[in-house]
Amino acid sequence: MTTTAGPLTPVSAAPAGPLAVTGGPGLPQRRHLVTELPGPRSRELLARREAAVARGVSITFPVFVAAAGGGILVDVDGNALIDLGSGIAVTTVGNSAPAVVDNVINQVQAFTHTCFMITPYEGYVAVCEQLARLTPGDHEKRSALFNSGAEAVENAVKIARIHAGRQAVVVFDHAYHGRTNLTMALTAKNHPYKNGFGPFAPEIYRVPLSYPYRDGLSGPEAAARAIHLIESQIGAHNVAAVLIEPIQGEGGFVVPAEGFLPALAAWSMAAGAVFVADEVQTGFARTGAMFACEHEGVVPDLIATAKGIAGGLPLSAVTGRAEIMDSAHPGGLGGTYGGNPLACAAALGAIETIERDGLVERARALGARVLPKLRAVAERVPAVGDVRGRGAMLAVELVDPATGRPDSAAASAVARRCHGEGVVVLTCGTDGNVLRLLPPLAIGDELLDDGLAVLTAALESLAG
Repeated sequence: MTTTAGPLTPVSAAPAGPLAVTGGPGLPQRRHLVTELPGPRSRELLARREAAVARGVSITFPVFVAAAGGGILVDVDGNALIDLGSGIAVTTVGNSAPAVVDNVINQVQAFTHTCFMITPYEGYVAVCEQLARLTPGDHEKRSALFNSGAEAVENAVKIARIHAGRQAVVVFDHAYHGRTNLTMALTAKNHPYKNGFGPFAPEIYRVPLSYPYRDGLSGPEAAARAIHLIESQIGAHNVAAVLIEPIQGEGGFVVPAEGFLPALAAWSMAAGAVFVADEVQTGFARTGAMFACEHEGVVPDLIATAKGIAGGLPLSAVTGRAEIMDSAHPGGLGGTYGGNPLACAAALGAIETIERDGLVERARALGARVLPKLRAVAERVPAVGDVRGRGAMLAVELVDPATGRPDSAAASAVARRCHGEGVVVLTCGTDGNVLRLLPPLAIGDELLDDGLAVLTAALESLAG
């Protein structure tokens, strides 16, 4: 059993009753294992899960969390785990960040819901004002709030189509945009996201992404390839929207070559198509800029956000040029829970935390700390085909050293070894061969280094 130095009072392993544990940043920030993983309480809960939860809802790491804060997750057996996943880039400001918690407590004591479309409230307006201030560009903007990233993307497509008076939507290889019917059509990966769930929405067209490790093209070359296919196979006059993740998420944390995004944005403007940035996973300081499209000075017409926007509460948004956003008629956008008061309060707390604590700069510092260490591992381990990412959105692509083909089995083996040592890492990629790191920006250097040491040992085990 592995542990770090220093005592950590374990959570009671009693089979019933509330857990005597306090979450938030006050949790000791060190890895500490007191049982095998998963422990006995987690195994009990897994048995209950199997009897009550639909099989289609999968689990990456079968431990049940009782508390979290900073870069630590504490499970129901008292094991303290290092969190390098942030709930898939959601708890960017750390779990239970004080400003988020305080805002939510104050709001829940006032009221929990009225529906903004019935009797509105200030929090919704305040979030939209912050989004207008923070998103790229100094043009006049409007926002609409929803619940999930898929909802935001789906509404961005609706807005683009009604504005442009066209139907075709261009998306890219390896893209992931959600699990609703429309967003499944937008998503590239078949299993597990699409298989058996069709038919899907029409007028979706997929073109190649810039994937420097795989295609060897410069950004302008890759953009010219994509634009040629759009013009020859779809027709520029038919395109309502070009929808892209500035850095791909589930598709493998693929960072397009420099110049790719600006070329597509320029083509979209010239063609009268709406350029939509899906910043659901990349937004809110994750990549070392508030939004990933800022790295190349790209100003989207519409930007979809979610995940890190509200510190763990369900909230998403579409923000964009006022004339485009206002194309939708009254009543055409909305939803019962969209912009829920608690989620809006949490978002204002998360934004305050990002700006007060300098988390954009912290993301850059995390990348500068992690990337050289991962690249050093790549020099020693032939199975590491590529190391890439920006800020605190980092990835290791694993391949068969003999063929260069994607090796999903190696990625799964490394993840399992990390999990067994109490470090949460995630996999991704169209072929499932990419390890992705999404540490909370609140994580300390010592804790991060400990997690990286476990990951490094797991990667080096691939070298035999």
